[in-house]
Amino acid sequence: MAADVVAALDVNSSIAAIQASQMGMKALGAGIAVGLTGIGTGLAEMGIGSAAVGAVAENKDMFGLALLFTVIPETIVIFGLVVGLLLLF
Repeated sequence: MAADVVAALDVNSSIAAIQASQMGMKALGAGIAVGLTGIGTGLAEMGIGSAAVGAVAENKDMFGLALLFTVIPETIVIFGLVVGLLLLF
C-alpha cells in the first residue's frame, strides 16, 4: 500500500517536471525567435540607416524613401514576435 502511494507521488512529480520542462522549452524557443530576429534586424538597419542618413543629407527629397527603407527590416521582428507568441500559446 505504501509503495503504491510512493509510486503515485513519483509519477505525479515526474509529470509535473516534464510539463515544467516543456513550458521552459517553449519559452526558450520564443526567446530565441524574437532575439535572433532582433539581432538580424539590427545588423540590417546598421547599413541601411547610415546610407539613408547620407542620402537625406545630400537630397532632402529622399526622406520618404529613406524612411521606407529603414522601416522594412522592422517587419522581420514582427514576424519573429508572431512566431514567439505562436510557440507560447
